[in-house]
Amino acid sequence: MPKQLRIRDPLHDLIEFDEGSHLENVLWRVIQTRPFQRLRRIKQLGFSDFVYPGATHSRLVHSIGVFHTARRLMKVIEKHVSPYEQARADQALAAALVHDLGHGPFSHAFEALGMRFDLRMADHEAVSDMLIRKSEVAEVLRELGSGFPDDVADIVRSAGTRTIYSAVVSSQFDADRLDYMRRDRLMTGSEHAHIDFEWLVANLEVDMLPYGVDQTPLGQIQTFVLGRKAIFAAEAYVLGLFQLYPTIYYHKTTRGVEKLCIELLARLITLVKDGSIKQVGLPSTHPLVKFAKHPDQIEAALALDDTVVWGALPLFVDAKDECIAHLAKRMRDRQLYKCIDVRARIAHDRGDAEAASPEADAVCGNIRDELVTWSTKHKNGAPRILLDEAVRSPYNRLTETKGPLNQINIRTEGDKLVDLAERSKVVAQLETYKAFRVYYAENDTEAMDQINQIIDARIQRWQT
Repeated sequence: MPKQLRIRDPLHDLIEFDEGSHLENVLWRVIQTRPFQRLRRIKQLGFSDFVYPGATHSRLVHSIGVFHTARRLMKVIEKHVSPYEQARADQALAAALVHDLGHGPFSHAFEALGMRFDLRMADHEAVSDMLIRKSEVAEVLRELGSGFPDDVADIVRSAGTRTIYSAVVSSQFDADRLDYMRRDRLMTGSEHAHIDFEWLVANLEVDMLPYGVDQTPLGQIQTFVLGRKAIFAAEAYVLGLFQLYPTIYYHKTTRGVEKLCIELLARLITLVKDGSIKQVGLPSTHPLVKFAKHPDQIEAALALDDTVVWGALPLFVDAKDECIAHLAKRMRDRQLYKCIDVRARIAHDRGDAEAASPEADAVCGNIRDELVTWSTKHKNGAPRILLDEAVRSPYNRLTETKGPLNQINIRTEGDKLVDLAERSKVVAQLETYKAFRVYYAENDTEAMDQINQIIDARIQRWQT
C-alpha cells in the first residue's frame, strides 16, 4: 500500500498530495528541504500574538494552504480553458507553494530593517528568487525540467508575460489572499472578514477581456471573472480583506512591538558595523551577529528565524549597550510604548471625513517632521519617540500596468463584464485606510508633553 502524503490543517482539514502525481511528489519533497522547513519557525502574523494569543501559525502551513487553494483555482481554469496548458499550471502550483520562502524573522519588521540599511538579504522577494533558482529547492524542482525552477521564480516575482495561470499566484483574487484571509481570521479568533469561499469558487469563471498600453489596444487576455450571483460574495471578499488591516495587520499594539524590534535589531547592526560587538550581549558566533557582519550572504539570512531573535532576548537584556538592554527587556516582558493615534485625534476634532483628506495628510506630514526633529535633538539611549504610518487601499481599480488580471470582474445581468467597483456601490465608496501613530515610553512625560503640544498646535493652526 503506497504511503499517504497528507497534512492535517486547521483551515482546510486534510491537505493531500497525490503520490502518483510526479508534480505533487516533487513538491512534497520541496516541503522537506531546509529553506522550506525554516518557514516553520517564522510566524505568519509576526507579533500579532501579542494581541491575539492564538495567532501563532507559521508561514509553512500558510504556504501549504496556498498550494491547496491554488489547486482549487486551477480546477476552474481546467474547466473553462481549452487547451489547458499543464506545464504552465504545474509552474504556477509550484510557485504557490514556494512564494514565501524568502521571508525573514517577523517578516515585515525584518523587511523594514532591510530598507533602512539597504540589506538585500532582508528583501523577501530577492531571497525567495535566489532560493527557488539556486538552493536545494531548485535541485528538487529541477526534476520537473532543467528550466522549471527559473519558470517558477519568474512567476513568483511577476516577471515575463502574465497569464491566467500566474493570476492564481498573484492578483486581487489569488490563492495567497484566499488562504491568509481565512486562516488569519480563524487563528486570531476574529469575527471580522468572513468570506463565502465555496460560493465564490463555485461562481468563478474564465473569460476574455481586452487590454492595452497607453490607450493602445493590444488584444485580449484570459482572466478570472465572477458570475452575476456572486456580487454580494465579491463585496464581502473586498470588505473582509479591508477589515483585516485596521483590526489585525495594522493593530496599534502589533505595530508598536514591530517598531521596538526594528530599533533593537537596527542598534545591533549599527554596533556590529562599528566594531562594538562586545556591547550587544551576543557571542560573535551568534546568527544575528553573523548576519550583521555579512548581510549579503544567503547562508547568513537562512540562519535567521523568529526563534533566533526570541532566543537572543535574555542575552540582549544583559547587554552593555543601554539601548539594546532596554528594548529587549520591553519585548521580553511586554512592556510596550504608549500610543497616540494622530489620525484619531484629527477625526475627533475635525470629523472622520477630514481625517483622511489631503489636508490631513499635510498636517500629519508636518507633525511627523517636527517629531523627528525633536527626537533627533533629544536622544537618550533608546528612541524616545517611534512613528508608525500606514496606507491601505481597499480595492485597486483597473490600471494599464497590471491589466485585467489584477482586477475583479463581475458579470452583469446583461451578460457584460465590468470592474467590481463599477458594479458595486459598496466597493466604490470605500475610502483608503490611513494610520499615523506616535509611540513613547510610559514614564517619559517630557516626550508625551512634546508630542501632544506638536499635535495640538498643528491641528489648531489648521482650524484657523
